[in-house]
Amino acid sequence: MNVDVAVVGAGLVGLAFARAARDLQVAVLAPDPPPAAPAEGAPFGARIYAISPGNAEFLRALRVWQLLPESRLTPVHAMHVHGDDGRAQLVFDAYRAGVGELAWIVEDAVLQAALWRALQGDERCTLLQPARCLALDVRERESQLQLEDGRQLRARLVVAADGASSPLRAMAGLGARVQAYGQSAVVANFACTRQHGNVARQWFQGGPVLALLPLPGAQVSMVWSLPARRAEQLLALEPAALCREVETASGGAVGELALVGAPRAFSLRRVKAGRLVAPRVALIGDAAHVVHPLAGQGANLGFQDARSLAGVLAARTPVDDIGAWRFLRRYERARAEPVLAMDAVVHGLYRLFRSPDLGVARLRNHGLNLTGRLPVIRNLLMRQAMS
Repeated sequence: MNVDVAVVGAGLVGLAFARAARDLQVAVLAPDPPPAAPAEGAPFGARIYAISPGNAEFLRALRVWQLLPESRLTPVHAMHVHGDDGRAQLVFDAYRAGVGELAWIVEDAVLQAALWRALQGDERCTLLQPARCLALDVRERESQLQLEDGRQLRARLVVAADGASSPLRAMAGLGARVQAYGQSAVVANFACTRQHGNVARQWFQGGPVLALLPLPGAQVSMVWSLPARRAEQLLALEPAALCREVETASGGAVGELALVGAPRAFSLRRVKAGRLVAPRVALIGDAAHVVHPLAGQGANLGFQDARSLAGVLAARTPVDDIGAWRFLRRYERARAEPVLAMDAVVHGLYRLFRSPDLGVARLRNHGLNLTGRLPVIRNLLMRQAMS
């Protein structure tokens, strides 16, 4: 099979890019069958994303957002960030910023199902599943992919969207720096007795970070980044005991909690590819970078990659070779500063709030309060996160 672009990986970012590459013939290699969309009224999945307004608009332009059931979408109207001294606080408010919402809370399975549905009706796109790439042979004018089932695929450009461990990244000779945080993110959903008011809440706890995100109705989704051993202890608790732990850590912000579904945990690490492109290969999403979830920007960075690469391809001239290294450098240059900035901010916050030094503790909490009192800085941070 010959195509213009082969996308290896069928997560959110790879599927979104395939949909965005509108005037090119695309093949998507999906290692697993598409997930089933949750039934109406089914419990919410534990894997939740806070999608920025800019990326919501991107998905709307792809006619994907329109496929999401409104009953499973939650707008975030405000965000309250608490320091670890019990007093410092930073508030982001959509109304004061003159926008409708700061983010949208969406389940992974719901968004995956919408993207698959959109692509299945797209004549440009061929969905190969299950399909795994065993080998990559980069040639002068094309790349050849050897698939696990014996098929071969030829493409002018191969896009690696196959996750943080990205086998394709390694096949292309693109290295990455990996740093384990020694933490796990415990995720779970809860029913709550106090209305969340469409407010996302976050507590820095001297290393651990707890976030409660609003879900439809009287429910919240938790992401609690903790030392790995402490995360294991939480997972071993009875549901009622886990609820009491979260209530205490959040100061009862949303009242009493009742666990909905089983909690899960994910190991946290920082991944940064040395280069985003090689001849005939481009990295997007987690294959290119993974940041700490304390800012909730991992999926948003990936969607921005998809937007940027699709934009570079759309702006090509008839003489441009879409797989040429010089051409792909346009994408790499466009993403260098935003990715570096987000990685630096997130990793810097992680290091700042885990420091046991009392002087550093006073400084970070004072800085949090100071930023809250300066509308220009606060709005600048908010708009960056909304792009």
